[in-house]
Amino acid sequence: MDQYEIDKLLKQIAELQQELNASKKYGLVWDKEKVEESVVEECTTKIPVLLPQKKFNITGGKNNNVLIEGDNYYSLISLDTILEEKIDVIYIDPPYNTGHNDFIYNDKFVDEEDTFRHSKWLSFIQKRLVLAKRLLKADGFIAISIGDQELFALKMLCDSVFSENCFVSMLIRKTSSSPRMDAAFIANATDYCLVYAKNPKQLKISGSPSPTYDTADTQKLSKDEHFLERGYYILNKLDRGSISYSESCDYPISCPDGDIAYAGGTKDGWERRHSGVHGKKDWCWRWNKTKLDWGIKNDFIVFKKNKVYFKQYEKVDNSLNPIDREVRFSNLLIDPLFANENGKQSLIDIFKRGTFDYPKPVSLIEHIINLHPNKNAIIFDFFAGSGTTGQAVLELNKKDGGNRKFILCTNNENNICTDVTYPRLKTVITGIRPDGSKYSDGIPSNLYYFKTGFVEDLNNSDQTKYNLAEKVDSLLCIAEDIFDEKERNDYSSHFVSSDKKRHLFIYNDYFNKEKFDEFKERVIKADGEKVVYVFSFDNNLDESLFDDKSINVKPIPEKIYEIYKEIAESIKRGE
Repeated sequence: MDQYEIDKLLKQIAELQQELNASKKYGLVWDKEKVEESVVEECTTKIPVLLPQKKFNITGGKNNNVLIEGDNYYSLISLDTILEEKIDVIYIDPPYNTGHNDFIYNDKFVDEEDTFRHSKWLSFIQKRLVLAKRLLKADGFIAISIGDQELFALKMLCDSVFSENCFVSMLIRKTSSSPRMDAAFIANATDYCLVYAKNPKQLKISGSPSPTYDTADTQKLSKDEHFLERGYYILNKLDRGSISYSESCDYPISCPDGDIAYAGGTKDGWERRHSGVHGKKDWCWRWNKTKLDWGIKNDFIVFKKNKVYFKQYEKVDNSLNPIDREVRFSNLLIDPLFANENGKQSLIDIFKRGTFDYPKPVSLIEHIINLHPNKNAIIFDFFAGSGTTGQAVLELNKKDGGNRKFILCTNNENNICTDVTYPRLKTVITGIRPDGSKYSDGIPSNLYYFKTGFVEDLNNSDQTKYNLAEKVDSLLCIAEDIFDEKERNDYSSHFVSSDKKRHLFIYNDYFNKEKFDEFKERVIKADGEKVVYVFSFDNNLDESLFDDKSINVKPIPEKIYEIYKEIAESIKRGE
């Protein structure tokens, strides 16, 4: 063993001794990874930035949304430099670390035999949660989907990162509408979602327990005149495989669209039951014809795609006043619409085939987003996968008239971003599937596509700042929510908002009177609200640069560089 290896071993022993002597007596402690995560190490010498991919941009709406292709650690650091305390809701669906090719660390799958499997996962998540916390508004919250494998470790980790006083709830979701019958012992039919507030005292949960959906099999709030007497309901199938068959409950039902519905689903089955020959009496409706007519008249019956449902209402707790009943919310998500089958079906509806393993249902993400009362919220997902969160934001806006925006980050492993995430969002926005067929009428909105890139953090910090100023446009567009490029030259750029009422000007060069006078003239001529970023090695600007006090002038890139250095130093300290 050479001296280098001896010194390295002694350092590890000293670190372990320090942990043993630490004052912390309760909480989550795990083995540090032997090999630092490569993307984390890289960010100690490189500044992540975002590079525009204009050919993928979609415009024509009023809400600006962002899709970032690249490792989420890079995305988090770059967004931390501009969006600190600007995000209302963070939802993530990280790898569950099952040991079956779902978690990659340093370009290798972590399997069940890896003795550092759980430690690697905790280190991986912890670093990203620390960065994510910086982004949340004081009244914001984060929701994290997770399975059995890391549930309890994640709970303790979140208690450490956010504080256990910030814990809001653990949502328990029924993952399948029908339980597995081949389980060796007990069928696992649930996963979980941990919800933490940035500041519990400022958190305000929306009064609606869930959005109103247009599809069947959903829990929702009744909006008819009987609500206060009835309470919440789920849609239950009117037909059933019957042990006690009743002839009076086995009849054809005329649907509003002109189709005929039969108990058991098929006309052939109904005819066999009534033929007198080989007619097994195995299906009928739960209600007879008289009760059905009453149910239709009193809005208890729902027809969906040639199927018949009845509204099964919960018992009303009369000890609650009407307002308390309205805001009541359960952490049990047992409605079939929240099951995995619906997540798969959403992708099949778009791509006409399965494209992604275990996508979350759109309705689940809508439900979580809708917990926040702000209909203009910014929603952030840095494990975006197939893009469910983006679709949920778009569809929820359509349903309730909101103006929410999303920022999604995903890598392009197996071309997931280019072949699934982006085409899915494009389909929902435009209403046209990748194969050219019609999917819907579309939900007009804007989508801006970026890739992660880098600026080298050179020893000469002035040169680093100058290089950063040349690459900072995309970050400033996101920060100011102004994206459409109008003009660009080698020392400046000009962006306008989609409604043409707001302008973003960036002067990214050393001060040159001739260049700056030309730039200043363009700024003054523009009509509308104007924000101007001017290159400066520090945070100071000459107040006489613009006489017009209505022009909001800000320095670049010093503040961005300061935040990056703060993060880079914390990485080196192992925080």
